Parts: sequence; structure tokens; C-alpha cells
Amino acid sequence: QSWSRGMSYCLHSESCLDTGPIYVRENGKLHMVNQGAGGIHNVTAKTRPFSLFSRSFSVELCMNREDDRARRQRTDHFIFTYTKEGNLRYSAKSLFSLVLGYISDNVDHIDSLIGFPEQIAEKLFSAAEARQKFTEPVTGLRALQKFTEAYGGLVLCSLCLRNRYLVISEKLEEIKSFRELTCLDLSCCKLGDEHELLEHLTKEALSSVKRLLLKDNSLSDAGLRRMTAPVRVLKKGLENLLVLDLSCNPKITDVGIGYLLSFKKLNCLDISGTGLKDVDAVIKRLQMQIGLVHSKVPLKEFDHSNCKTEGWAEQTVLQWEQAIMEAMKPQDNLRSRVAAFHFYGKTHRIKEVVKCTLEEPETKASGNLQFYKENVQNCHLPLKKEVAGSHELKNNKKRALAEQERERTSKQKHLCLTVEDWDLLNTY
Repeated sequence: QSWSRGMSYCLHSESCLDTGPIYVRENGKLHMVNQGAGGIHNVTAKTRPFSLFSRSFSVELCMNREDDRARRQRTDHFIFTYTKEGNLRYSAKSLFSLVLGYISDNVDHIDSLIGFPEQIAEKLFSAAEARQKFTEPVTGLRALQKFTEAYGGLVLCSLCLRNRYLVISEKLEEIKSFRELTCLDLSCCKLGDEHELLEHLTKEALSSVKRLLLKDNSLSDAGLRRMTAPVRVLKKGLENLLVLDLSCNPKITDVGIGYLLSFKKLNCLDISGTGLKDVDAVIKRLQMQIGLVHSKVPLKEFDHSNCKTEGWAEQTVLQWEQAIMEAMKPQDNLRSRVAAFHFYGKTHRIKEVVKCTLEEPETKASGNLQFYKENVQNCHLPLKKEVAGSHELKNNKKRALAEQERERTSKQKHLCLTVEDWDLLNTY
């Protein structure tokens, strides 16, 4: 009776809920409780099937939606292709590609790559570069330093930063991490004498530089004195320099040219557009002391299209520039600011825009002051058109590079920096 009373209480208390039939085992037999009559009946073979969930109930397989990286790694383990019949087929990636992707995702945590095979390191660098790991502010620098410490010139042997003053100001530490560079083009960057990058040129990491282009960088005699001090005093620094371009720096005088006499290995020199007072005396001095002869025609070595960025990090430098260009795009509020000046009657001071051109009027006025050594081949070749059929392919490649350079410079023409902006950049 107590059992039946408890069962009837449960049935009456939960009568509002559709719990379905209730089964009770008694004396080794299974009975079903009839809720309507409150009695107990034996289980028959033809009982109506009961569904555990209602029709409106649905089940959703939930994943951690915040962990997108884990989800991407799951899908990256497979390669999806189509068969000839048009069916989708997937196959697992190789263990090497999986490990390569994992290490490239965590490339900033690598302790050292010294002694690691170059072939595998190049693939690792490309994988990290595709993930834009070297564009990150802190971890990108740390990862890049691991590669430059181990492989030096393989990461980058030639670097062209002509007219890329914004890249220099934003990625100065990354640029300073490159080692064993043989060619460095810093033309038209307005660095000045006190810039940190010019001081870095005297370090041992850049003692391998053989070609240095410093055209139009607001250099003076003081800057040349600092650059040549390690060579003149310690016989270190830029002692392997072969080609030097100092054109379009009007603050360089006869005194500054005297500091260049310590570059005994120098084969080609361009000082056009400088502030020389006695040009004839400088020409004689260069010929007598380091054997440089004045050229009457422009030299091929100072054609700026010859220097370009080469190495594993070639695309990395382009990624830096593209990121900076994207950051400079949202400047639509400048027009509204100028309109507000006119509306409220305030006089808007017109600021002088600093422009950089490869051919300055000062160069034309002072004439061509390019020098070469007569006993050195391929240094005193004049700029002329080659007619041979074998050189036409080279010219086509140069034209393609020139078109790319025009597209890049056309984008930078829209970046009109004022004098105050240049002063701010020179404080870095």
C-alpha cells in the first residue's frame, strides 16, 4: 500500500508533464503503470514506440567557435581535389608539410637555426612569410633575427629602399637585422647626418657592403666624417666598398671629399650635385691618391635600376610597404579640415612639399662628376643601348622592372610629406 500510495502521488504531482509510460519491475517481471487509471499492467509485445525527445527537439554539435586557429588546423590537414568524374576527393597532407606549417605558425619561439639545413630553412621562411609572420610588430622582428643570424646573405643580399623613407622609419630595427648585404640603395630618403641607419652602416654586420647609394640624403661633411671614421682609424666598417653614390647632396664640400680618400678599394664614385668649390683640385686629388679618373659620360654603375631587393625576404619588404600604404589610406578627413579652415576664416598656411627626383637641377649645373678606375672592367661602361639580340631579353626584363618601379613611385607621389613631417622622420 505504501508503494502504491507513493506511486499515485508521483503520478498526480507530475500529471502536467508528459513523461510517457513508466515501467516498474516487480517479482522479476516488468510492468507498465497506466497513468490514466492508476493501475499496473503487464508489458505486451505490441507497445507503442515512444520517442525519447519531442519532435521540436534538435541537437547541434557545438565547437569552440573562438578557436579559429584549431579549426583551420583541422582543415589544413587535408588536400581537397576533384576526380575526373567530378567527385570531391580529399587526401591527407604529408607529415613534413604539417610540421612545417606548425613551426611556421610558431616561428617566433624558435631558439636558434644555426646549423639547420638551408634548403629546409628556405621553405620554413617562405611558409612563415606566407602567413605574414614577419609583419607583426614584436614577434616578427624576433623571428626575422633568427634567420638573419643563421643565414645572413641568403635572407637578403641586396636591399633597395629608394624613396621608401616610410619603410625605413617604421621598420628600422628589422632593416638593421639584415646581415652580409652587398648592395644597399638608400637614395632619396632624406636621412640626414644623424640618422640611426647611417650609424649602423659602420657596424661589422654591414662590412660586406660593396655598393652603397646615398643620393639625395641631405648629407654634409659631418655625416661623411662619421661614416668613414671606422675605416680611417680602425680599418673596419666599409673597407670593402667598391661603388659609392653621393650625388645631390649640396652640403658636401671639398673637406668631405677628403674623408673618402680612405676607401682604397673604391672603383666608382659619383659626387655630382655636391657643393664643391674647386672642382679641378678635387678631380686631381682623387686621381692622384686613389686612382679615380673623371668620366665624361654617365657610368652604368650609377643606373639606379640595377639595384633591387634580392633574397628570401624580397616579398617581406613588399609586405612592409603594402601594410604602410594601407595604413596611410584613411586620410579623407584632410579635405574636411581644410574646408573648415576656409569656413571659419582661418588662413591655412601652405606648406612646402618635399619632392625627390632622380635628376636635380643642381646636377645639371655642376655637370657630371662621376669617377672610375681604368684598370677595373665593367665599371666605366657608359649608358648606351645594346643592339645585340642576346641583350634584348635583359632589356625586356629591365623594362618590366621599370614599369613595376613606376607603379610603386606613382603610389608614393600621393604621399606628400611636409617639412614638419620630414623633421619628425629625421628624429628617429
